Amino acid sequence: MNTFNYRVYYEDTDAAGIVYYANYLKFIERARTESLRNLGVSQSFIQKKYGLVFVVKKIIAEYCMPAKLDDLLKISTVSCKIGKVSFQVEQEIFVEEKMIFKAEVKLGAIDPQGRLKQIPVSIKDKIGHLGK
Repeated sequence: MNTFNYRVYYEDTDAAGIVYYANYLKFIERARTESLRNLGVSQSFIQKKYGLVFVVKKIIAEYCMPAKLDDLLKISTVSCKIGKVSFQVEQEIFVEEKMIFKAEVKLGAIDPQGRLKQIPVSIKDKIGHLGK
C-alpha cells in the first residue's frame, strides 16, 4: 500500500467550501501516479522504454462524506489484481481516520495507437508491491 497526502485548496471547492465531486478523481489520479513513481514506474519512463501508457478503463466510486477547504487528505492506493494487459487498484481517501471516498479503478495498457499491449513482467512485479 502506498499513501499520498493532499491539502484541499480553494480551487478544489465550490462556493460553500466543499470539494467538487469531479476533483476526487483528480486526487486519486495524482495518488496513483505517485504510488507508481515511488515503485520506479513513472508514466514517462514506461512510455519511452516500452511504448505503452496506462488508461482508465473502468471506475466505480463511492462518495461517503464531503471533503472541505483546508482538509488534509490521506489517499491510499493498493493493487488487487494484475492481468496481462490491465491491473486494478483500490483507492481510499481519508480525513483524519474517517474514510470519505473509495474507488475501484481498472487500468489498461495501450500503445500510442490505442491498441492493447501486454504489461512487461518487470512492471507487473513492481505494481505487485502495492499489494495489501
